[in-house]
Amino acid sequence: MFSIIPALSLALLFLLLGTSGTISYAQKCRLVPKQQVQLGTVPQVPLSGGQNDNATSPASLQPSHTSSPSASPSPTPTLASFNYGKDTVRGVNLGGWFVLEPWITPSLFESTNNSDIVDEYTWGQMLDSDYALDVLQNHWDTWITEDDFIAINAAGLNHVRMQLGYWSVPITSDYTNYSTSVSPYIPGAWPYLLRALAWAKKHSIHVILDLHGAPGSQNGYDNSGRRGSANWAQGTNVNRTIDIIRFVADQIGGMIDVLELLNEPAGYQSDIGGVIADYWQAAYEAVREVAGTSLKVMIGDAFLGVDNWDGFMTYPDAQGVLMDYHQYQVFNYNQLAMSYDEHIADSCQVLGTLQSYAKSNLYTISGEWSNAITDCTKWLNGRGVGARWDGTWQPGQQVFGSCDGYTGNSSTWSDDYKTFLRKYWESQVAIGEAVQGWVFWTWKAENADDWSYQKGLEGGWIPQDPTDRMYPDICS
Repeated sequence: MFSIIPALSLALLFLLLGTSGTISYAQKCRLVPKQQVQLGTVPQVPLSGGQNDNATSPASLQPSHTSSPSASPSPTPTLASFNYGKDTVRGVNLGGWFVLEPWITPSLFESTNNSDIVDEYTWGQMLDSDYALDVLQNHWDTWITEDDFIAINAAGLNHVRMQLGYWSVPITSDYTNYSTSVSPYIPGAWPYLLRALAWAKKHSIHVILDLHGAPGSQNGYDNSGRRGSANWAQGTNVNRTIDIIRFVADQIGGMIDVLELLNEPAGYQSDIGGVIADYWQAAYEAVREVAGTSLKVMIGDAFLGVDNWDGFMTYPDAQGVLMDYHQYQVFNYNQLAMSYDEHIADSCQVLGTLQSYAKSNLYTISGEWSNAITDCTKWLNGRGVGARWDGTWQPGQQVFGSCDGYTGNSSTWSDDYKTFLRKYWESQVAIGEAVQGWVFWTWKAENADDWSYQKGLEGGWIPQDPTDRMYPDICS
């Protein structure tokens, strides 16, 4: 494990180089969310790829391709442009890397010997800061390596979606009038992110960078960094998030293809639902202000369904905007009760809705989905929380049976189950291929093979070539 000093020095160097000679954003007018959102009526023109018009990506800021983010920079190869709206996105999420999730890496949380540590917020709050950073640095250095990017490319995938918590963004007071404190979170992932972006480019992988955790938590789930209440819409959190997005776009907009403005905001919560459209608009404008028009922007349906966003941020009122749609079938009892065939049918019925929306509104990516049909994975519902499937989540509810043979190590799975997983994978790929593409959740997990693209490749229920179909008409 390397010392913290070189890693922090690289981050500091990056900041000094990236901000010298620039106008202080804290001195500029704040972007005030609009009260009335203008709805467009014309679908977007095709979205071309390439470096951003106004963003710079100096060679001196490029991370190296070696094992340490503190090593001397190397030249970054050129990655051919991706034509969004014409070329099909086929990708995988790198979950659990820069935003911890207990179910993806349970060993990290178990090693704390403290059951009250349930997310990245309590990780920083309840652990000695030096120890917490030491463990995180080792995790950032080893969970995903350059070999993973090589394997992702070899699997025929052209995108990764990478998650980032706001606490890992080294924003300074020059960029914001709001707090730059991230306590109790442990910062330090930024240099590792830079190295990952260089690996992606080196191995011909395009990047969707996703703000997965925002100040106050946008959904109250551990995947936002803080489990509990969703307080993102309170106080200065929304405007603070806009400034964070602006900083990211300004500093590394030339190194990514798509910047996702926020992952899974809880639009069903009235205060968040009341501000999310204004946030999308204001954050979009912040990106365009500093990064030009080539950097694509991604928004989500905020759990409200894509139909809720009919006519929103379409061309010519906005340009280069993509919609992110997530589909899982494991978080309510009605879905858990479905048979294998019903899971596939339920999956396929989304196709028409997304296709219709994408045709007349925003190009659409199925940005999160998995092979799981149960919530049996340990801590999927949160550390210390059981599963609906086997009745350990809460008493007095429907029980579907034992979790044995549905998750964990795939060596215990039946051939019939693995055959179904191939069909289920193909049904969800069919959805993504009917619009502008798909991104599987997730590349790897410690003990949940039904959620792992890597294990699916090894086990054969995910093909080595993502265009290979055993059931080409599964959604017909």
